[in-house]
Amino acid sequence: MVPQWIIEKKRDGHILTDEEIRFFINGFTAGTIPDYQMAAMAMAIYLKGMTPEETAVLTDAMMRSGAMVDTSAITKPKVDKHSTGGIGDKVSIILAPLAACAGLAVPMISGRGLGITGGTLDKLESIPGFNVNLSEKEFIATIQKCGFSMIGQTGEIAPADKKLYALRDVTGTVASIPLITGSIMCKKMAEGIDSLVLDVKWGAGAFMRTIEDATTLAQSMVRVGKAMNKGMVALITDMNQPLGRTAGNALEIIESMECLQGQHLDGDLMNITLALTAEMLLLGKKAATVEEARAILEKIIASGAAFDKFKEMAALHGTDVSALDDLSRLPRASIIHPFPAPTAGYISKVDAESIGRAVLVLGGGRQKTDDRIDYAVGTSGLVKIGESVQAAQPLVTIHANSQEKLAQALTHIEKAFAISAEPVTPPKPIVARITG
Repeated sequence: MVPQWIIEKKRDGHILTDEEIRFFINGFTAGTIPDYQMAAMAMAIYLKGMTPEETAVLTDAMMRSGAMVDTSAITKPKVDKHSTGGIGDKVSIILAPLAACAGLAVPMISGRGLGITGGTLDKLESIPGFNVNLSEKEFIATIQKCGFSMIGQTGEIAPADKKLYALRDVTGTVASIPLITGSIMCKKMAEGIDSLVLDVKWGAGAFMRTIEDATTLAQSMVRVGKAMNKGMVALITDMNQPLGRTAGNALEIIESMECLQGQHLDGDLMNITLALTAEMLLLGKKAATVEEARAILEKIIASGAAFDKFKEMAALHGTDVSALDDLSRLPRASIIHPFPAPTAGYISKVDAESIGRAVLVLGGGRQKTDDRIDYAVGTSGLVKIGESVQAAQPLVTIHANSQEKLAQALTHIEKAFAISAEPVTPPKPIVARITG
């Protein structure tokens, strides 16, 4: 096959064969197809799109470009969850021990934050001693012992995706539904799972800014997963305001541990977490209805088993779990600065992007991949849309480690809120369920 002929075929809007797609991905991974030809192919895909069948083949080829996790020794139903990311999204930390307590195996390979979206690995590493770099053997052994494990992606998993993403990032081809689908799904399918639940976010703090775009991406990923014989469901969730009351690594761990101990059950964070975990139980055949699944999960939380399960996993990852029993031992900032409401009224806007930018300039996120994270900084006590406030009441509390960074954060915090004189209806956390 001749690479430029395949590029021309896609450029002109034609459907590529399985063999052409696999030839291109295999050649790019091996280095026989150079970056400039892969960049041209990515732009052709961006402009002309791919059919669901082409996208499924692309995903499979990228998955098979490297090693796949051998989960054959795990006998429980293997179900994972993936989120497209957002501000304050700490769902995985609460969801995984809940699902494990309900009898599922959760082999979760997570990512780091870049830009304004936080990464699960960075949050976990704010817990003293937590090791996210287990070997595959240790990863499987941890799942067998406690039902779940949370690690980072190894260099052996889907190397084609790592190479291709670097090209997409500098060639203006990131926002392509087939390429996003392939990038997300190739890594998740390499985990050796039976089923996958997707949390596809839309709004100011999400990658997909509209419900329509989020739905299109969710449908694409669900179709690909089903084509690869996996159980699939996606929820479209709101990310116009941050999820939960905190943003920032150690602060989000504190909120997550509180949730595992039965607090914040009526908030948007637990609403979404329980909905996603319930879908996992349905796919894993641990419950027949959403109502049954929710009852199981609420009983697990009330018993204290979910918090104990997280501590069990953390100990297997090298953590001194006394830091989880005494959360004051987690990293703490030296400056605590409440941001007061200028007037009384009802919260009509809590802009997720502005809060995310504030956390980023405080040092809680990365502007470059090699930036060091300050685990202690961020925001807490965040008000939510629809809540009433009094004048001078804190809208959020900023945790900083320098006055200079606090001042930078305040320029973003000041833009984050709007207050209405009239009551405001809170947004729905979950706006759609996608099954095919």
